[in-house]
Amino acid sequence: MNGRERLGEFLQTRRSQLQPEDLGIPGYGERRRVPGLRREELASLAGVSVSYYTRLEQGQSLNASPQVLDAIARALRLEEAERLHLHNLARAPARGSGRGRRAAPEPVTAATGQLLEALAHVPAIVTGRRSDVLAWNRLGHALFAGHLDPGAPDRPAERPNMARLVFLDAHTRDLYTDWPAKARAVVGNLRLVAGRHPDDTALHALVGELSAKSADFASMWADHRVTACAVATYEMRHPLVGPLTVTQQTLSQGPGHGQGQNIVVATTEADSPARTTLALLDQVTPQRDPARPGVRAGSGSG
Repeated sequence: MNGRERLGEFLQTRRSQLQPEDLGIPGYGERRRVPGLRREELASLAGVSVSYYTRLEQGQSLNASPQVLDAIARALRLEEAERLHLHNLARAPARGSGRGRRAAPEPVTAATGQLLEALAHVPAIVTGRRSDVLAWNRLGHALFAGHLDPGAPDRPAERPNMARLVFLDAHTRDLYTDWPAKARAVVGNLRLVAGRHPDDTALHALVGELSAKSADFASMWADHRVTACAVATYEMRHPLVGPLTVTQQTLSQGPGHGQGQNIVVATTEADSPARTTLALLDQVTPQRDPARPGVRAGSGSG
């Protein structure tokens, strides 16, 4: 699917999710053949011609201006992350280059390794842009994937992938009391990354794999929701220490310091039962073998 087709699919899907009555458009009780707004209604709300908007949806128009895209975003009631995603789709090449970009190495910098060590009593993991786990500290491994080999992130061919774990791994699915909320956040983030990197063949392969193996993923992916989930609170059910509520915060790395990588940290409220439960997990989790630290600065490769 090329850039124009992705843009058209996004517009059509989001238009179908809007109800006329929600936008003050009289429906007069009529039954519509297809759900959502008509193209002419959306075009009117955005202040563009019906023919121009139709060409956008059909992948027949190039170089929509930022002003027009913002007008369409307002008409579609898009949130900020969704608006940026719309602009990314519009900037994508109309045609693919014929060959996607090879997955680039994603090294964990020395500074990131030091940060994980400093967060010794807080669960933390480092993920790449495709949600591969590049490194984790002892508690990060224990909380999110204690059933996996702690040294797996050090071996590129065996690295866990958080999207795969959420959708295809029974242990991870059972960790979240409200699994659908966690799953939607994962899909929304992948949508955002796919818009930024339309030629990333490894990312598209991951999406294809998950779509084929998980009906839940396929349904959520078709919904075209986009989420920049920097902070979220989840109730978890850990098999060793029981229930706890954590706030997962995603810290994005800047240019020149692992750009595209994220550090995901799980925190708990002070003096809360969850804080006590997390301290218990810290106590029952074995210390890492010094010969297998789980974080080696610069160890990450494609």
